[in-house]
Amino acid sequence: MRSKRAARTPRRDSITAGERAAVEYAAWSQASIILFDTNIVLDVLLKRDPWSADSARLLALAASGDVTGVIASHAITTIYYVVTRERDRAAALAGVRDLLSFLTVVELSGHDFQRAISIGLNDFEDAVQAAAALRIGADYLASRNKADFKGAPVAVRSASELLAVLG
Repeated sequence: MRSKRAARTPRRDSITAGERAAVEYAAWSQASIILFDTNIVLDVLLKRDPWSADSARLLALAASGDVTGVIASHAITTIYYVVTRERDRAAALAGVRDLLSFLTVVELSGHDFQRAISIGLNDFEDAVQAAAALRIGADYLASRNKADFKGAPVAVRSASELLAVLG
């Protein structure tokens, strides 16, 4: 009998080796797979209150391996751009370097962008995040803007909600 996790795991040939390793680790460890929306990361890197504390705690769970943290590839450049604009290049590079040390990057293909179009959310970037979560078989998409994902085929939760669920 297949486990609940196995039923959500994407086809092996549709993901990269790094993505496959993250999914397999999550299945082995029973860790939840969480795709981090750009705003969760920016709240931490830019210390945006009142959201930064819960977002930092959730990212810390990914850094410690208690959850499997993933981020869509397109979000990395957005994070770099915004942090450079709001702070400086050194802060942006340090933040991206840190993220890459513990988050698995979900590589996106043309198929994923086509899927995002078919999801039909008002904001295309949010639809791409949802498509990335589907690609990796994420249990949750962590976002501060849950309302933007209304109708998305993924479980979207705020950082505080995920902290409560994960205990």
